[in-house]
Amino acid sequence: MSILIRNILLVYGVLSLLATLLYLPKILGFRYGFKKPAYKRAQEKRKISVIIPARGESEIIGDLFASLEKQTYDPAFYDLNVIVKDADDPTVEIAKAFGAKVFVVSRQRCKGDALDGYFKALSEEELSDYAAFVIVDADAVLAPDYLFELNNALEHDYDIFLTRKFAKNYLGEKKDRSVFSNCSTLTWPMIDDLGNLYRMQKGIPLNLCGQGMMLRRRVIEEIGGWPYRTLTEDYELKLDSLLRGFKSMFYPYAIIYTEEALGHKENYTRRVRWLMGYSQCDKKYKSEIKRQAKARGKLTNGEREYFFGIVPLLVFAVTTIVTMLSGVGLASYYALHQDRNWFWASWLLVFMPFWIMYTMLFVFGVLAMYSDRDAFRVLSRGEKFGMLLFNPFYLLEYIPLFLSSRIHVRKNKVPAWKQTERIRYDGENVAERAAESRKEEERKAN
Repeated sequence: MSILIRNILLVYGVLSLLATLLYLPKILGFRYGFKKPAYKRAQEKRKISVIIPARGESEIIGDLFASLEKQTYDPAFYDLNVIVKDADDPTVEIAKAFGAKVFVVSRQRCKGDALDGYFKALSEEELSDYAAFVIVDADAVLAPDYLFELNNALEHDYDIFLTRKFAKNYLGEKKDRSVFSNCSTLTWPMIDDLGNLYRMQKGIPLNLCGQGMMLRRRVIEEIGGWPYRTLTEDYELKLDSLLRGFKSMFYPYAIIYTEEALGHKENYTRRVRWLMGYSQCDKKYKSEIKRQAKARGKLTNGEREYFFGIVPLLVFAVTTIVTMLSGVGLASYYALHQDRNWFWASWLLVFMPFWIMYTMLFVFGVLAMYSDRDAFRVLSRGEKFGMLLFNPFYLLEYIPLFLSSRIHVRKNKVPAWKQTERIRYDGENVAERAAESRKEEERKAN
């Protein structure tokens, strides 16, 4: 083996070990993913506003309304508020027939505009009537005890609550899911069980999701409506929480079923928008968060994670990619010169680093699936195994996605809002299946 190969291996080993040591607190924090937070039963019923941005969603919103009809929470203690862009949207008549209030926000270019339009339309008296507000997308389905559990969640001393996400695709037929939708579903326990439960323990604002997120009234009063306009208004709220001190909680007892994209193109586009939104938020908030930390003289756990949390992953990813590229170059060079070192360059600098990275991501996926195994109960063994085998490639695709999103933001190429393709569910009503699924989970828990 040549000295050059040995030196590259040494650098790869040292930097990979350093990245692992830096990331070790997060790895140890995975254990919180297998411990649910304390459960509290509410002593009073609080009024909750269910906010449904529903621009052009007339063909799909029926599933959500069907699941709302099955809610076990007292209807006197929640209101349904549907937001549309045009008064002649067919969604308006559907919503009114169900008894929902309709808010027309004509000047909406993004979800943030729609939400802000709703909050600005409320009088002080109407705003004070609600204890909390939960944001639900029109393509979602709610477990029958969803609102009941949200009221229980308010017993905890937090400002923002993130609820558990299952795949709506699993309430349909097998054709309604794919390896891409399965990997997208696996992302949620990665973020929540293996990440957000650790953040709760350390007092770090959660990685939020605008779907199935509840905010106390005092949050809305402090931020003055909904001032967030980036592509990822949920991540923007997280960064604003670092400045304002909002406390957030992952509440796994309330379950919302979200629709995941079937195809690669739709999945890719959605993730590009997310990463572009993250770049927009960093550009908007990083300087202010730095000033806050500098004035205090030290970093909080949340600020430390924000500035340095991704560094170990970047060090490992960049080190692995550079090592592999060096291996490809050296293997080609040695092969052209009929030098047997081409084998060692190929094996030690290309295949070994790749399989180390793949294995780590595979294990991460296994832990995530096991931490939230009820979410994947409907999948066959073959589907689960296929998802776990493919998931490392799904995660590795975030590298070109990240680079692409940064370039788009620098060039101010922000994609316009576009209606995503929806799945049409056949057979038994998905709301019925959601209710049956919840009963099965309760039976197993008991």
